[in-house]
Parts: sequence; C-alpha cells; structure tokens
Amino acid sequence: MTQWIGTTFESDAGWNHLETLVDVGDRMAGSEGERRAAEATRDALAEVGARDARIEEFDVQGWTRGGSEIRAGETSQDCIALPRSPDASATGELVDLGYGLPSDFEDADVEGKVVMVATNVPDYFDRFVHRREKYYYAVEGGAAAFVFKNHVEGCLPPTGSVGTADDPIGDVPAVGVSKEVGARLSRRWEGETVTVAVDADVHDATSGNVHAELGPDTDEELLVTSHVDAHDIAEGAMDNGAGTAMVVEMARALADREDELDARVHFVAFGAEEVGLEGSGHMADRANFDDVKAIVNNDGVVRGRTLLFYTHGFDALDEAAHAVADRFDHPVKTIPEQGPHSDHWPFVEWGVPGYHVMSETGDEGRGWGHTHADTLDKLEVRDLREQAILLTELTVHLASDEFSVAHKAPEEIAEALEAENKAKGMKITGDWPYDE
Repeated sequence: MTQWIGTTFESDAGWNHLETLVDVGDRMAGSEGERRAAEATRDALAEVGARDARIEEFDVQGWTRGGSEIRAGETSQDCIALPRSPDASATGELVDLGYGLPSDFEDADVEGKVVMVATNVPDYFDRFVHRREKYYYAVEGGAAAFVFKNHVEGCLPPTGSVGTADDPIGDVPAVGVSKEVGARLSRRWEGETVTVAVDADVHDATSGNVHAELGPDTDEELLVTSHVDAHDIAEGAMDNGAGTAMVVEMARALADREDELDARVHFVAFGAEEVGLEGSGHMADRANFDDVKAIVNNDGVVRGRTLLFYTHGFDALDEAAHAVADRFDHPVKTIPEQGPHSDHWPFVEWGVPGYHVMSETGDEGRGWGHTHADTLDKLEVRDLREQAILLTELTVHLASDEFSVAHKAPEEIAEALEAENKAKGMKITGDWPYDE
C-alpha cells in the first residue's frame, strides 16, 4: 500500500519536466514558447499514464515587449515594461507614493504625474494590495504613467501585467524598476519632470489549456491544476514551472493508484494565467460548476518545504489538508481567507470549493518571483517529491466517496471578500463579478 511513496520519492518525472519547461525559454502568454511548453506538458501527462491528453486553444490579446526607459534629467534609467502596458510614452512630475496603499492615493494629487509605488505592503496593513490595484488607483487619479518599484534588493526590476478583462491593454505606460533604481529616482528626481517610454507590439494571439484525466468516468470531477505560461524575462521555474511539474508528478503517482479513485481527476495546465487568468476563465465560462467537486491549484509550490493552502473559507478543505499532513507527520499551513489571484479563482468566486496551494518561503511578497531571478537553481528536487506525496494523498482523499464538501453560494464568497477588505480593490481592477 505504501510502495507508491517510495516510488514517488525516487521519481524524476516531475523534475525532468520542470527542466524541460525552463529550457523552453520565453513562455509568455500567446507566444511560441508557451505553445511548446503546452505541447511538452501534454506529452508528459500522456507518458506518465494520464488519458486523453490534449490542448484546447483559445484566443488571447498578444503582447511582445520591445525597449523601455525612464528619462530623468540627462540620464536614462533601467526599467522593464509591464506586460500589456500600451505602446506609448508619457511625461510628468515624478511622485513617490511609497507602498501605494489606497489611502496613499486618497491623500495625493496624481493628475498628470508619473506615480511610483513599491511592490510590497507594510506589516501593519491588513491585506496584500495587488500590482493591478495600485495601477488602477493611479489610472483613476489621472496619472500619466506608472512605475512599479521592487522591494527586493539585487538590481531586479519586477514584471507583472496590467489591463482588465474588458480592456486588456492598460491605460497608461507602466514599467518596473529595481529597488536600487527606484531609490535613485526618488532621491534625485522626485518632484522633477521625467518621461516613461514603452515600446511594445500589441497583436492577436492564441493560447491553450492542457487537459488529461485519470479515474472513473464520473460526471463529478476533481480538478488538479497549474499554469504553464510564465513571464518572458526569466525561466519561470517557481512561477509556475514547479506547479506544472507537480501536476505531472501527481499524475504519475495517481496512475499507480487509479483503482483508489472514486471520482474522475481532471488535470489542467492553464495557459495565459499571468495576463489575467485567461485560460482558467475560458474553462470556467464553459464548465458545469455542479460537477466540480473541488480544485487543487498548484501555483507557488516547491519554493519552500512547507505547503501553504488558501482554503477560501471551506472548513472541510482545511480539515482535509491537516488530516493528510498529520498522517505523514509533516507540517502544513492553512489560510481560510479568499485568494483571488490564481487559476482556482474563476471557479471559487462562484462557490466551487478550492485550494490555492503554494509554499512558505520566509520572503515578503513574491521574493524572486516576477524577476530575472526566478530560476531553477533556487528549487530542490526533495521538496517537489515530498510535496507530491502529500498532494497525491490529498487528491485521493478528496476524490473518495467518504469525503464531501458543500459548494457555497456566490453571495457568501462576495460577503467574505467584503469582510476581508478585498472587494474595493477588485472593483477598481474590473475583477468584481457580482451584481451590486
């Protein structure tokens, strides 16, 4: 009964696929690299025993970066364009709004100005403020351009998309700068006129979701997911090559335990997550939510040894994660709050039970994520294998007839978002799906 554990701890299937993904190069949504990564993931799932491995294509707004710069005084300061920034330039007075909290924007006049904010939030603030939320506070205030300053040392400008579902290209030019460049800009040119220039190619493109299945042919299914795309500036090892490698490793382990599954397990490696959850949104728009028992979304796993689960207020999911961890005497952490920033969300926002599975890193914010430093050398094969054991056992448990978890009414999710002070930000970014 436990032979699968030893096999998983010796398996190279997931790690080999992780190496394949990072060696693709650019996996930006809609790119040829993303397509090659999807094809490799389809083939890897089939090779480990999952059935009907396939790619479902969908249209996306393509965006390819060119050059970018911040012209300040007689200098040109290093920066990178934020994906889906418009191909444009803008000039205005530089204002540093620090963390860029909602109150910072309320207290400032940013009309016609170049607004710079940090990637993190202070310890005293009660929630994470997403990049897009900060960007749209700047847009709402009439800012001319947006500068996103990393809080992590190391000359690492951060990336991350702007735009909304209805308007996928942002309103004003947006760039990321390193902590060091941001400090220089603030010290030398705050209150002075600077120019932000972005060169980008905006075009039509195609992305795709990778699907495969194991288990009985039941209407009820458990989704085990990740996203295969990554930002074009790095290998995308942590975000989210590791998550897709985990899906492959779990599929390999579950193929050996298929007779224990009481419900179908549907593996999906989504495309175009980094530009607004487009792949998962495409699937959710066509899904019968009543058939989805639960979602195990892997986005941020393997970065640290201890798994962390956002459980979105589903007590049964919280209990299941701890029960499996106790069985293996391995620590995990659960957070019962709503987490609206990965591919589980287009399902969970309508009441489908779901986990966002990541791992603790000890870093504030994304750490190396969304920078040039998101590389394979920072991950350990041991962590992939250990976490695959825990998540495989959890999936078998969730798929069993003995486990049940009730869906929530969408109104309950909306109320939770309001209570957690997340609704305002979602409304300004166009991510609030509920009727007022």
